[in-house]
Amino acid sequence: MTRLLIAAGTKITAKAGATIAEQGGNAVDAAIAAAIVSMCTDIGIMSPGGGAFITIWPKDREPIVIDGYAEMPGRGLVKKQPEPSTHRVTFDYGGETHQRVGYGTIATPGAFAGLALASRQYGRLPWAQLLEPAITWVESGFPLTGGAAQYLQFTHEAIYSWHPDSFRILHHDDGSPLQEGELVQVPHLAETLRAIALDQNALYGGELGQHIANGVQVNGGLLGVEDLKTYRAEARSPIRAHIGGWDVATNPPPAVGGACLAGMLLYLDRLGPGADAEDDVRHMISAQRAVLGYRADRLDGAQQELPGEIERLLAMADSVDPALLTAPSTSHVSTVDADQLACAITASAGYGSGAMVEGTGFWLNNSLGELDLHTKGLSDLTPGKRLASNMAPTIARRMSDGAVIAIGSPGASRITTAIAQVLTNFSHKNMDLLDAVNHPRLHVELAGTRKNIAFEPGLPVVAMYDMKPRPFTEPSMYFGGVQAVLWSPEDGPVGVADARRGGSIAAA
Repeated sequence: MTRLLIAAGTKITAKAGATIAEQGGNAVDAAIAAAIVSMCTDIGIMSPGGGAFITIWPKDREPIVIDGYAEMPGRGLVKKQPEPSTHRVTFDYGGETHQRVGYGTIATPGAFAGLALASRQYGRLPWAQLLEPAITWVESGFPLTGGAAQYLQFTHEAIYSWHPDSFRILHHDDGSPLQEGELVQVPHLAETLRAIALDQNALYGGELGQHIANGVQVNGGLLGVEDLKTYRAEARSPIRAHIGGWDVATNPPPAVGGACLAGMLLYLDRLGPGADAEDDVRHMISAQRAVLGYRADRLDGAQQELPGEIERLLAMADSVDPALLTAPSTSHVSTVDADQLACAITASAGYGSGAMVEGTGFWLNNSLGELDLHTKGLSDLTPGKRLASNMAPTIARRMSDGAVIAIGSPGASRITTAIAQVLTNFSHKNMDLLDAVNHPRLHVELAGTRKNIAFEPGLPVVAMYDMKPRPFTEPSMYFGGVQAVLWSPEDGPVGVADARRGGSIAAA
């Protein structure tokens, strides 16, 4: 009998979660262990020095979101500091992408604080045991996964070549990047993980944290010891929305991803099913154009007014207000166990800063350099402010019979559109979970002057509003990598890992 099911981005990540479950761990334990393996082995797609959101919903309790996301560093710095050390890079990832990288783009990382809090409050096994799968893989070396290899083809020169350690680890002697299946060795990372396993606060003010902070500041970054000592993961009440008989819980402010997801789901639910496939596509384009347009106009950079703006967005989406239409890299793990405890973890280090501090093997984020998330700059962010995020780890329970689904996706701005399409396919179009995940996707692009409808083969997309179709020739990881697990009274556990990112399912 299957006691726990996990969907993750890679086979070794899913297997890590199943191993922990076989040792007596619950869904939260398994998800945490898998997330840490992903952070350490999904090179480029993820790194250990990032942030994470953990959505948890026990069967007979209210859902919770643990916010372990990155925040603005710089506590204790004098005001007249040299400009942080960053440089702008451009690479082709589903289209021309602009980022800033370097030590000056590193925000205070919160992933390990968030995962540790989830472990203390909802896990069953000791914290150190949850890090063992990652330590084992890192110590022996691990194969470069297909998704990571594909991502490095786009980014290795721009992001992972300027730093000597990054270059040595991820490239051959001739300068070409490692290929799928080749062995990756990250010196010192196993020792760093052991330090965190022995002390949950090692990164947050301990000797490890002091070493990392000093290494960042001496190279022109803002992250200091006080930022790490002061950082706290926060438990938050999720955004809730009732969609087609499902009670959906997703990521609340100060993140914006959950609000955008809930807005799209409400808008689509109120529109109702289309008369045919073309009508369905028009509905999806309308929902994305409405919500993402509102986000660009009203949410991005609106830290102080964010709660009120999100409340207005959800109210307008719920009523399909016509006024709405006037308006990076991550990893995800989903788990559910036999006790109907569900957990969804999405973690991100941005597109990666390319930087690691000597002697740690610990790649760090570029969360301050994600230009698409900080369209109005960082001037209004004081040290300690959480940064904006697209991430939306989500759990939904069917109100009629208690069936539960944990779902999420990587994919920067495509996170919310990917999840919205899968949940709509599943809840409104009577697709089973596999078909709902595999169905072709589209994404409304509103970055800068680019106004397109990017879409995969099989969708009858036409120009709408002020946007032009931008067809892809095959399914692409650009459109996310949804990992979803479902428990229902009729079928028991069902899991689907998105083939767009080479995902994998494991059972215990």
